[in-house]
Amino acid sequence: MTSPTDFTTFMRNYQDMVYSTAVRLIGNETQAEDIAQDVFLKAHEHFDNLRTSPTAGGWLKTVATNLSINHIQRYKKRWTFFSDIVHKNDEGVEKEVEFAAPDTFFSGVDSAERREWVERALEKLPDHQRVPLVLYHFEELPYEDIARKTGVSLSKVKTDILRGREALAKILVRSGSAHEQFES
Repeated sequence: MTSPTDFTTFMRNYQDMVYSTAVRLIGNETQAEDIAQDVFLKAHEHFDNLRTSPTAGGWLKTVATNLSINHIQRYKKRWTFFSDIVHKNDEGVEKEVEFAAPDTFFSGVDSAERREWVERALEKLPDHQRVPLVLYHFEELPYEDIARKTGVSLSKVKTDILRGREALAKILVRSGSAHEQFES
């Protein structure tokens, strides 16, 4: 039997990673805490194997990702499917989405502030955009794996990532006035 201190230390070492994985996907801090708790309940069941495993962090991240996706699919409205992958601006003209901000956009903002800013912007995205965007950019999963994990078509994943990037960029640009205050 494992001592509580051993598992407590293990949990403390990984709690930030597990929680941040869940909050990025869920977009809700309270629900992410519940997911993190469930992850560590599962980890406790497998602690004899995990305590010495060099891949324990990866296992925890996978469990956090899967539980978050299951939560979204179970408790959120079904995602609406988009028929086209090309974004049209307000005038109906097709255009390429530009997400990358100029180098000066984040100047004067340290990495912790930048991360918090992006996290707040991600929370404003609808699930069907936030989840694939996080899985692609933060978890570095290929489109095919995202489609398989979320149970949607490959074209839907690509559409949602494209539109999610655009929506995130708009949120970040709109909050640019807050960014200007960081620089003063």
